Amino acid sequence: DRVSSDEYESKDDVRDFALWKAWDEADGDVFWETSIGKGRPGWHLECSAMSTKYLGKDFDIHTGGVDLIFPHHENEIAQAKCGIGGDFAHWWLHNEHLSIEGRKMSKSLNNYYTLRDILEMGYKPREIRYVLSSTHYRSKLNFTFDGLAAARSAIERIDEFHESWDQYPDGDAAPEATEAIDRARTAFNAAMDDDLNVSGALSHVFTLIREINAIHHQGKATKGFLPELKELWERFDHALGILKPFGEASSADDEDSQRIETLIEDRLEARNSKDWARADEIRDLLADEGVELKDGPEGTRWKRRQD
Repeated sequence: DRVSSDEYESKDDVRDFALWKAWDEADGDVFWETSIGKGRPGWHLECSAMSTKYLGKDFDIHTGGVDLIFPHHENEIAQAKCGIGGDFAHWWLHNEHLSIEGRKMSKSLNNYYTLRDILEMGYKPREIRYVLSSTHYRSKLNFTFDGLAAARSAIERIDEFHESWDQYPDGDAAPEATEAIDRARTAFNAAMDDDLNVSGALSHVFTLIREINAIHHQGKATKGFLPELKELWERFDHALGILKPFGEASSADDEDSQRIETLIEDRLEARNSKDWARADEIRDLLADEGVELKDGPEGTRWKRRQD
């Protein structure tokens, strides 16, 4: 039996599609006046028109869900090439679909969430972005709240690594650190060149974190390689958008950080003079402000608690 491949009826061939739909009363006031009468663009024409208007008759990347490969995208190509010439899109990236806790997202199942819904639950944009980056775009993604919790832990690990740079002593760059950075750069670029394998690229970020932390624990991490590490970190984050908190720190944030550092120094002086009450008072004060302290052999590290 002939099966219609789109919404249009009365076709001579299943592969036919409408460039222009004549107006009928059900369309109401949705129409344009033309020399052939009232009507509106077909489903596929609007996308070809918008993309070529803003990107030209030849552009690099066209994206969309796997369900749009046929008939929508095939018809876009046909009408664009016939209408204005050119190659239209050079590369097509078709993403797979997302499920929620192993089930299709549906309002009837009460598992339909917008980004705003998830943010209002207390999750951070970086955590959501991390989950979405954890699977290749051509693979199905099962979005779970356990996955969001795991993303929060991963983001904390990233932030702790970033914050540890301030602890590196002065000195020339260790060869081991430079080699780890070079390996990470090469592996990251190879993953991104492999059909935008973002999840693979992200795994190389954690390999770098693990290797640099090991060098740090061996006492070989110095400020000598920080310029190269920071430059690579910027390049990584330009692609991933999750390695640093969104937005630049304001002057008020800088002043607050300086105040926290001063309080930590005061606490250290209190501990050295065995004024335990004052040291505990400062720790409690910072805890009330959402600042966590972690004492170690290399000094006290701090971070703002993720509520």
